[in-house]
Amino acid sequence: MLENRITNPLEMGEQSFSKQGQQFWTLQFAGWLGYSAVVFLAIIRPQLEQVDFNLSGQIINLAIETGIGFTLSYLQWLFIRGIVQLPLKRTIFLSFLSATIFGILFNIIKLSSFKVLVHGQRWNEAWDMLEFGGWLMFSLTTMFVWTAIFFVMLYNTKLQKEHEMLLRAQTATKDAQLQMLRYQLNPHFMFNTMNAISTLIYKGANERANEMLDKLCEFFRYTLDRSERTIATLQKELELLDLYISIEKARFGDRLTIDIDIVDEVIDCKVPYMLLQPIVENAVKYAVEPRKEGGNIIIRAKKEQQRLVLEIIDDGRKLGGKVRDGFGIGMTNTKARLEAMFNGDYDITINESEFDGTTVRISSPFNG
Repeated sequence: MLENRITNPLEMGEQSFSKQGQQFWTLQFAGWLGYSAVVFLAIIRPQLEQVDFNLSGQIINLAIETGIGFTLSYLQWLFIRGIVQLPLKRTIFLSFLSATIFGILFNIIKLSSFKVLVHGQRWNEAWDMLEFGGWLMFSLTTMFVWTAIFFVMLYNTKLQKEHEMLLRAQTATKDAQLQMLRYQLNPHFMFNTMNAISTLIYKGANERANEMLDKLCEFFRYTLDRSERTIATLQKELELLDLYISIEKARFGDRLTIDIDIVDEVIDCKVPYMLLQPIVENAVKYAVEPRKEGGNIIIRAKKEQQRLVLEIIDDGRKLGGKVRDGFGIGMTNTKARLEAMFNGDYDITINESEFDGTTVRISSPFNG
């Protein structure tokens, strides 16, 4: 499976819920403490010098007002959290409709408490529209502000979850695509290798054929143990490549020379699984197999400007005087897997090598 896979959906949901809950309670306590401080400094404190000022009643009333506001805003939070999955326009309408209802309720309780505790009147005594309306504007504004904050918090979380779901879907798609492409390589490689073994048996080189078959079994044991892997480190790729080279060594003996030059800092860089093997296989096919004297293959890897650069170089003579421009299924498959992993952020060039052969150069993001 992809090693950079997004976290498990259940764990991700629990983390989002926990973080959102912490943000809510922090905001809730800080906001209402700030509310009570503003009311005290703006309304109560300027009246302290009045002779008949009821300080204890004002303080108790402020505590009740803050507590009721705290409770109503919590209920508003629960309500918005329950409807945030609805279409956007409907969510906004219902959120501010409920804010209006809670604002009116908040205003009635505030005004009633003020009449009873501060002025010693009945809760509904001496109300008039001007007084009620003045208090109502402040109450509605308070609930609307809380509603706007809650709506932004919850809707942003909803968008993040939808984005995470999209990323998981894209990751699953890429994983399936990489797995399918990797499975395509196995029968291709198997056919080529079994054909080579058959040729050795036909020529009477039974010992070499048997050695090659043993190496082939070892190679497939290695790949089957990692059957779910679609991404590997360059180190693992080299281990797999070493098994493949041992198969070809059994076939070609001294006719095949491999030189590996890998810079240490790129050894943990991630690449598509079995990236090197099909390219080296093509180099063997075109640079070693047709020539009685065999051939040399050089594998290089280095870091250039935050990118991993791989080079597979052979000294095989250019076919028909031209540089080879492709290698059939091996190169097509390699390009498709690089495309799936890096979304087009890669480059493959095939040029004449410094040894009158061919150089395959792959540049991809460095993600070690």
